[in-house]
Amino acid sequence: MKKLLFILILVGIVDSAYLTYEHFAGTLPICTINRFMPIFSDCGAVLRSSYSVLFGVPLALLGVIHYSLLAIALFVSEITGKKIWRIWILLEVSAGIVASSYFMYIQIGIIGTLCFYCTASAAISLILFILSLSQFANERKYMTQITAGLIYKTILKPLFFLIDPEVIHEAMLNAGEIIGGMGGLTKLMEYAFKYDDLVLLQRVAGITFQRPVGLAAGFDYEAKLTQALPSLGFGFESIGTITNMAYEGNPKPRLGRLPKSRSLMVNKGFKNEGAKAVSQKLEARAFSMPVGISIGRTNTIKLKTQKESVEDIIKAFTVFKKSRAKHSYYELNISCPNLKGDMSFYPPKNLKELLTAVEKLRIKRPIFIKMPIEKSDKEVKAMLDIIIKFPMIKGVVFGNLQKNRKDPSLYTSEVSRFKTGYFSGKPTEKRSNELIRLAYRKYGKKLIIIGCGGIFSAQDAYKKIKLGASLVQLITGMIYEGPQLVSQINLELVELLKKDGFNHVSEAVGVDS
Repeated sequence: MKKLLFILILVGIVDSAYLTYEHFAGTLPICTINRFMPIFSDCGAVLRSSYSVLFGVPLALLGVIHYSLLAIALFVSEITGKKIWRIWILLEVSAGIVASSYFMYIQIGIIGTLCFYCTASAAISLILFILSLSQFANERKYMTQITAGLIYKTILKPLFFLIDPEVIHEAMLNAGEIIGGMGGLTKLMEYAFKYDDLVLLQRVAGITFQRPVGLAAGFDYEAKLTQALPSLGFGFESIGTITNMAYEGNPKPRLGRLPKSRSLMVNKGFKNEGAKAVSQKLEARAFSMPVGISIGRTNTIKLKTQKESVEDIIKAFTVFKKSRAKHSYYELNISCPNLKGDMSFYPPKNLKELLTAVEKLRIKRPIFIKMPIEKSDKEVKAMLDIIIKFPMIKGVVFGNLQKNRKDPSLYTSEVSRFKTGYFSGKPTEKRSNELIRLAYRKYGKKLIIIGCGGIFSAQDAYKKIKLGASLVQLITGMIYEGPQLVSQINLELVELLKKDGFNHVSEAVGVDS
């Protein structure tokens, strides 16, 4: 295809050069009298018009410069392999199609006739534009990501942040559900954002993940986004957290923003429609990416004992086990800090009792455990020592919310606005990374690690991978950076991996631990 691009560019140069010569020579092209195609019968009317010159410079000469710059950029990109030159080609052909469209309008709409040579140049510009979008798809997606990010940060986010965050959250869920049902729109989003590369393709816990970035549990607790997320570049999603009984959510405020801390206050408390309702909703759906179900205990004071809490969780698992939903895995969320009561599965005895009960269900799908980040290394190791004894537990997710309101990454002035809830985003990153490293060093060959917390860029995701995470999840980064962030991470991850000499993402897992 690149040879075809070169040929078209050379034809464009010849065409423009010929018209430039005619301009300075004061002669007219041979198409001035054309009995066979009357619409092309008066090149002179076009080339002698005031529209054929811009600031005293013939448009034909500008065409020579345009095509020459394209030739140089294409040649240098082939020699150096640098992305900047491919981006320049896309910018140049985009300018060419805009200019050609305008000049065609001038010919048809104002002058009332066409110049064959000018029309040929416009056709060349159109073909170059289409071929370049295909040939340089990665650069096209990169430019789309940058543009979408700028629009989000400068226009949409300032508007969204004027509105109650829970209202925006619900609006985004509803919009995502609508978009997911519109095949044409999701295809368009895929064309603009979705990025796949064999470098990122993995088989983890018997599941194929085309991309390593997933949506963490806590965002799509109504299972509305399963059909829309793949078009944005998500590689998987954890729905929920879902509980046996429905829960309307903790008293408001349930969400809050801490922009300086790059964090969200979260106080949902496992708001969801209940296991039965969600499983029924999912049964009729087919998924184009792995979808997991995050399960936790119902947030109610009615569960007063460890035994009752375990039974409640088992009931939720049983609902999904019996359902026809086509989900790929489970997350067992034992670490939400916003639940009622003092029940905890952190003590090894309690954790063992829970996992023993889950084991009896003989669930065939892999299970990952969502871990806390506020526990000490010793406590986490004790939990891992229990987890590793249960073969159905394939991995752990590090981790959940930041409970320490005095964490150095949190601005006191922002924290003081919230009397309840805990914090996501950047305040979780440091401890999440420490625990990923700890788990990988201790059980990296036996447990799959999913990194979650503070991912705002490809570099953040890559750091977690190099510390030991095979997959990563995010929510807050998307809220602050924009929905194009996921595609951006996928694309830039490949660049980071290749820069460090890795041929596949799995080769980078744990290299810094």
